[in-house]
Amino acid sequence: MPSSPVRTPQTHADSTGLRVLPEVLAALDADLRAADFTVDGVQQRLGPVASAALDREQSVPAKRVVTTDAPLDVLIRLFGLGGAERDEHIDAALPGCRAAGLRALGLLDDDGRARFDLHPHADEAHSWWVLSDLSELVTGGPLPDDYVLGIGGASTTLASWTVRRPAGRALDLGAGCGIQALHLDAHVRQVVATDIAARAVEILEFNAALAGTDWQVRRGSLFEPVAGERFELIVSNPPFVITPRVAGVPLMEYRDGGMVGDSLVRTVVHQVEAHLEPGGVAQLLGNWEVPAGTDWQDVVRQWLAPTELDAWVVQRETQDPAEYAELWIRDGGHRPGTEAYERMYAAWLDDFDARGVASIGFGVITLQRPATKRRRFQVLEEHSGPVASPMGPAVDAELAALTWCAEHPDEVLDQNWRVADDVTEERFAAPGADDPSVIRITQVGGLGRQLHIDTAISAYLSVADGDLTARQALVAIATLLERDERDLLERAQPIVTRLVETGFLVRT
Repeated sequence: MPSSPVRTPQTHADSTGLRVLPEVLAALDADLRAADFTVDGVQQRLGPVASAALDREQSVPAKRVVTTDAPLDVLIRLFGLGGAERDEHIDAALPGCRAAGLRALGLLDDDGRARFDLHPHADEAHSWWVLSDLSELVTGGPLPDDYVLGIGGASTTLASWTVRRPAGRALDLGAGCGIQALHLDAHVRQVVATDIAARAVEILEFNAALAGTDWQVRRGSLFEPVAGERFELIVSNPPFVITPRVAGVPLMEYRDGGMVGDSLVRTVVHQVEAHLEPGGVAQLLGNWEVPAGTDWQDVVRQWLAPTELDAWVVQRETQDPAEYAELWIRDGGHRPGTEAYERMYAAWLDDFDARGVASIGFGVITLQRPATKRRRFQVLEEHSGPVASPMGPAVDAELAALTWCAEHPDEVLDQNWRVADDVTEERFAAPGADDPSVIRITQVGGLGRQLHIDTAISAYLSVADGDLTARQALVAIATLLERDERDLLERAQPIVTRLVETGFLVRT
């Protein structure tokens, strides 16, 4: 077996051909806004059925809707559906930029077809456009291995989970087309965006100019472009896909890091500490291989062992090797029943078998460099259900609570806590029973955690309004329940600590 991946010859022929022309970009921005080529505008025009189908990469419903020469219809067909448009229709849709301006920027071919996907993107307060390579939906064939991905599920997941505290410097590592950098720009004074792929860097620079930002865009592998530098926030949607390193399986730059197994994500975890300021946070997505007979938490703990970082890792999904192979072969544009599909499928299974992999996990890794000398915390949990959107505020609050508990390990019972506003309680009992057999508390926000508690903790939560310390309340409850005071306090301390760490209890 070769030691390095063997590429297929399927690549773009040359560089992007994009040109940054500030005046033309300003006109394009104004035209797109005037036409309401925005997330809300496109969704309203397509309607729920066609929008949902387009999210599944099915274009027929959308094509049946956008049939007029109205500006928004023209732009949806041109930039989202791969349609060929006449210059006079483009001129009417983009009266400031016009078709000539699109060609000057490198966005339009002579035949009236877009050379790139241009997609609206937004958060709660901002609206942008993200340029990327044409999708399989438009090209109708397998993706080139230097393909630059646009907005996808992974990128939006990371953007949702990212903490949005103000920061002086932030790094988007492996930025691709720059989705994370766009979000960072809203709360960070200086954004550095890096990528190893030349094509990605060109598209990244174009998107920075289109958004009117002044990111520092650098090319290089992993942390090489920022050697010796530190940041308050580092985000990365790295090329985490585990791909066989054999002939006939393409190495796709946007998703494959060129390393065996899950080595790339593990390398980022090991190297990120040196680039975080004290108190700084790093957040990334990743896959991890779980060998037979082990647990995913064992794998991630081994990754964290050489570091001094705090960690909160949430496994969101797990797949067996066959499911994983099917997902990523189809992601590259190959379909079942073809010789290439069957060959790659076997290669993926052989690769996992060679390392004894039983399953592959996917999740969100949040790391923090402690600002003071204290014990570090590691929370590794699994949650596959719905979460708050955006998730960043809950992540920020949980990091703060975990940090406080790590810095004050013996003080939790001597603080005045109150029950968070999003907590509810349910009691379950057998018919006719005087007392509940199960008491369950639930968070509405964050991960929507559910915890089972006993009568004493339930009694404490019923009076936890910030007036008394936890110790004072629990001593009174011990008397009321005729429990041994010392025993109840010893049992309650780790439970109250966990309730604080997870946001069921908050400071007054």
